[in-house]
Amino acid sequence: MIVNKFTYRILFALLLCIFQVTGINLHAQQTTSRKDSVINVPQAKRHRIESSKSKQELSIADSLEMVNKKSMKEIGSPVKLDPSAMQTDSLSLAKQKPVFIPNSSRATWLAAVFPGGGQIYNRKYWKLPIIYGGFVACTYALSFNNKYYKDYSQAYLDLMDNDTKTNSYMNFLSPGYKIEGKEDWLKKVFKQKKDSYRRYRDLSIFSFIGVYLVSIIDAYVDAELSNFDISPDIGLQINPAVINDNHSSTNALGIQCSIKF
Repeated sequence: MIVNKFTYRILFALLLCIFQVTGINLHAQQTTSRKDSVINVPQAKRHRIESSKSKQELSIADSLEMVNKKSMKEIGSPVKLDPSAMQTDSLSLAKQKPVFIPNSSRATWLAAVFPGGGQIYNRKYWKLPIIYGGFVACTYALSFNNKYYKDYSQAYLDLMDNDTKTNSYMNFLSPGYKIEGKEDWLKKVFKQKKDSYRRYRDLSIFSFIGVYLVSIIDAYVDAELSNFDISPDIGLQINPAVINDNHSSTNALGIQCSIKF
C-alpha cells in the first residue's frame, strides 16, 4: 500500500510537469505568432506606402515632362503681337511729352530784343495781351499829351509876342471872346496847361519804359521759377501765443506766425 501511494504521487508529479511544459510551449507559440503579426503588419503598410510614393513620383515626373514640353513649344513658337496693345502703347508714348524747362538768360534776351518775346518763349501766352495792352495805353497817352503840349506851347508863344497875326490861342477860346485886359491871366493859364501836358507826356514816356522793363523782369522770373519745386507741406500757420515781457512781470497775448517747409 505504501508503494502504491508513492507511485501515485510520482505519476501525479509527472503529469503536472507535462502539463506545465505543454503550457509553456503554447504560450511561446502564441507570443511568437503575435510577434510575427506585429512585425508583418508594418511591413505591409510600408510596402503600400512605398508603392504609393513611387506612383506619386511617377505622376509628378510625367507632369513635369509635360510642362517642359509645353514650355519648349511656347519658346519655339513665334511671338504673336497684339495690334490693339501696340496702338495703346504708341498712343501712351505720344501723350508723354517732355517737360519744357525754359532758360532764364535766353528768355531775358528775347524779352529785351522783342517786347513779349520772353513770354512767348516761356509759353505764357496769356500775358501777351497785358503787356501789349500796356504798350498801347502808354503810346496813346504819349501821343495825346504831346499833341496838346505842342498846341498850348504854340498858343503861349503867340500870346507872348504881341503880334496880331499869330493868334493860335484863339482856337482855345470861344468865338467872339475879347482878351483885352486879360492878357496876363491868359498867359498864366496857357503856361500852366503847357507845363501840365509836358509833365503828362514825360510820365507817359516813363510808363512806356516801365512796361518794357516789367516785361523783361517777368520773363526772367518766370523762367527761373518754372523749375521751382513747391512742396505740398509748405504752409503758413497762425496761432495765438503768450509774449513774455522781460521788463515787467506781466505777460501779453499775441499772434505767432510760422512758415512750414
